[in-house]
Amino acid sequence: MKNMISAAIIAATALVGAEASATNYSLWIHGRNGNTTQPGNYANFSYWGPSTTAAGINKKAVNWNGTQRISVENYRVRDALDCFCTGANWCYIAAHSAGNLQIGYALSLYGGSTRSVRNAVPNSSGVCGTTGATQVGWNIKWVDVASGAGGGSELANMGDWATSEPLTSDLVTSTARAMYNHNTTRSKWFYMFAGAKGTLYSGTLPGQDDEAVAYHSTGGVSGTGGFCNPGNLFCDGTLNTGTAATSNGKALWSYHSVSLRDDGESYDHYAAGNWAGIVGPVRNDMVTYAK
Repeated sequence: MKNMISAAIIAATALVGAEASATNYSLWIHGRNGNTTQPGNYANFSYWGPSTTAAGINKKAVNWNGTQRISVENYRVRDALDCFCTGANWCYIAAHSAGNLQIGYALSLYGGSTRSVRNAVPNSSGVCGTTGATQVGWNIKWVDVASGAGGGSELANMGDWATSEPLTSDLVTSTARAMYNHNTTRSKWFYMFAGAKGTLYSGTLPGQDDEAVAYHSTGGVSGTGGFCNPGNLFCDGTLNTGTAATSNGKALWSYHSVSLRDDGESYDHYAAGNWAGIVGPVRNDMVTYAK
């Protein structure tokens, strides 16, 4: 499916090439952290790994205060989308963990709003200059999600994370799922990469997990539950790949598809400052398709 989408967009871009010079960008939206990144600095990849590592065409780091509530910091994501994904420019999006909530929130609540077309030249605050034109929503090809926390995490439910961080409240499963309509993606596909190398919190997280988020969230399942790889016992059902519902009939959110189910239990949650864990397969996918 992703090959077909990319080919169609490339063809469409070629048709309008004589009228406008289009540039494609790869935006990387990080998850929960100790506010160690630099909001507004699109060149700071410290959350992910070496900035010299290939990670899709014209990569930009969408940094925000990873301790604060999604609603408070979402303007940072919208600034980036306005900067690089309006006018003749198009974006590929990669998100990790709570970055899934950030892009989902932006698309659901603001993706149908009128946006000012920007010139892709950011100031020190990460805001780009205006061109005088407007458009509805953003030019986004698709979204790759590494260990998405769009459905929240039981670690937040149980208080296993620092409760002094406002973001922890948003990551409670019931809160995350009620924050916005996850089915409203403005017809943008979310490709989910779900890791399963989880051991530390196996008693807290249901089904398969990557030590921070369980399959019900990382797989984009519309309901909570303990979902696993094929053949695993004591689970509510199997997380299927693609757009299929789980084996016990729980549907995925609209425009969500499982691209990677970690049958080998090889990928944990953490980028570890070196494009590691479940971020690795997403980076490879961006290198392959974000062109």
